[in-house]
Amino acid sequence: MKNRTPYSFVFAGGGTGGHLYPALAVAQQILLMKPEAEILFVGAKNKIEEKVVPEYGFNFKSIWISGFSRKLSLSNLLFPLKLLVSAIQSLMVNYKFKPRVAVGSGAYVSGPVIWAASVLGSKVILLEQNSYPGVTNRMLEKKANEIHITFEESKKYFKDESKLKLSGNPIRINLKLSDKSEARKNFGLSELKKVLLIIGGSGGAGSINLAVAENLKQLVSNNIQIIWQTGQFYFEQYKGFSHESVKIFPFIRDMSAAYSAADIVLARSGATTIAEVSFLSLPAVFVPSANVAANHQYMNAKALKVANAAELIEDKNLKDEFFPVVNELIFNEVRQEILKKNISSFAKPSAAKIIAESAIRFAEII
Repeated sequence: MKNRTPYSFVFAGGGTGGHLYPALAVAQQILLMKPEAEILFVGAKNKIEEKVVPEYGFNFKSIWISGFSRKLSLSNLLFPLKLLVSAIQSLMVNYKFKPRVAVGSGAYVSGPVIWAASVLGSKVILLEQNSYPGVTNRMLEKKANEIHITFEESKKYFKDESKLKLSGNPIRINLKLSDKSEARKNFGLSELKKVLLIIGGSGGAGSINLAVAENLKQLVSNNIQIIWQTGQFYFEQYKGFSHESVKIFPFIRDMSAAYSAADIVLARSGATTIAEVSFLSLPAVFVPSANVAANHQYMNAKALKVANAAELIEDKNLKDEFFPVVNELIFNEVRQEILKKNISSFAKPSAAKIIAESAIRFAEII
């Protein structure tokens, strides 16, 4: 069955919010520009995309795929079978949907989906959020018509520079700041006390959670309130720390409300978090994950620190530096204003529109 419109797009990518939300941002922008567009997201079962994509109003299909563990794991024995099955599933999904354009935003799930779409004749756009590109996007480079990157440093890891566009990391169109007092009321927090927002990524961050727990009594006694996203994996472990000044969530759906309520943010320095904080001009303390390829989160945060646009705590120093750095910044409004001004220069608010325009242009090519 043929699509009713030439504006048909399949999106693949997920596993974490860092791979999912940029894709959602581009899809939202496409719908703004072409309301008749047909959009399908393909992802893995039991991952963030399975819950979040339908909440954004997009159709979702799952395939049987998981990443290859870098550690010895029994699940790795199933990887070849999963890869074969996911490739067949991806061919069937793409054959039925007939997308003009396939958009991959990284992570293992985008591999078979984007490969299958290209085999069936779709144009391919890749989104690379990190300074060090993921293995899936590097493997898919030959299939891509365009690769939209966030960092200049990414260029050296791709072979064909003519495909690269320095567009920035797309931001969801509904991300915005609202009235701080109202946002705090919605979280059940006082309007008169400072608020620290803790976000360790959609999966959570063990070292950050531990540092928060160890310093919680000191933070609360210093009249600091906390909105704490633990991650689904850690929620049961830390939910007992809930308090009238400490609001704990496995995952925060309405990040606009959380950002609006906060005086400062403490977070991992993934590309999506940096893009959101830069766009909203928020004072931040970044704690790079040490468990990422080429240490790219540290490089991301270091660039901001050098530009006097954010504070930086290395993961290994969290125990000693967490409280003094947070406590100093949250009560230092002069320092906050400096960080807010400087981090805003890193924002690329047009990224989603630029990529959506490319996708639409490719869809119109017969």
